[in-house]
Amino acid sequence: MRNAIMATLVSCLPLFLFGQRYSEYALNKGNALLFKLSYAGHKPGGDMEARFGNNFSFGGGAELITGKGNWILGADFAYIFGSQVKEDVLASLRTPEGFIIGNNRNYADIQLRERGFYVGALVGKLIGIGKANPRSGIRITLGAGLLQHKIRIQDDPSSGVPQLDENYKKGYDRLSNGLAFSQFIGYQILSLDKRVNFYAGLEFIQGFTMNRRDFNFDTRTKEDTERTDLLYGIRAGWVIPLFFGQEAGEVYY
Repeated sequence: MRNAIMATLVSCLPLFLFGQRYSEYALNKGNALLFKLSYAGHKPGGDMEARFGNNFSFGGGAELITGKGNWILGADFAYIFGSQVKEDVLASLRTPEGFIIGNNRNYADIQLRERGFYVGALVGKLIGIGKANPRSGIRITLGAGLLQHKIRIQDDPSSGVPQLDENYKKGYDRLSNGLAFSQFIGYQILSLDKRVNFYAGLEFIQGFTMNRRDFNFDTRTKEDTERTDLLYGIRAGWVIPLFFGQEAGEVYY
């Protein structure tokens, strides 16, 4: 009897493994919502290169990936920040030695930083590589939205500067925004067991922006020229998938 039972179990083992494999595959099937968190590093180009150095970006978003064709439709948001500002908008406030005098007659440590964001919608496709997991492969997306950036003027808490209070800062910060386009190409993995889900690749952003301030205090002019702001970089992200739309009662053996 014992030998018969063991023989039966052994004969059923291939069916068990086969069913387990396709049961796992079922977890990565159908339409899915993808929630993303990502981080990127960028090098600027175009007009943006004259104002800022390299920057970083923390992003998030949500996407729908279809069960048939792996088409992608979603929205992205990315907060852009950096510490390299090449354009000294406070030059007119500096002494010949390059310092800014605070209201306590001491030198004020005023720092310039880059701040901005990109927000937009995207469409794309995941091109599966191999039959084992069609949800892992080349990820290509195209997007359109809004790119905004400015120079953040960081105060010295121990020495205030009257010319740089909150109202006057707007005359120096070069706030600019406008229509932007984005492209991404890389590799994405959505594992069968949902445990490993990420993407990484090259990101490109082209922004067609303008200065939105009425007047620049340092140049005493209004800047109304059109800008072409470019960003090139690498973005990597973590994905939280939520699968739905599978056929109810579907059984795999």
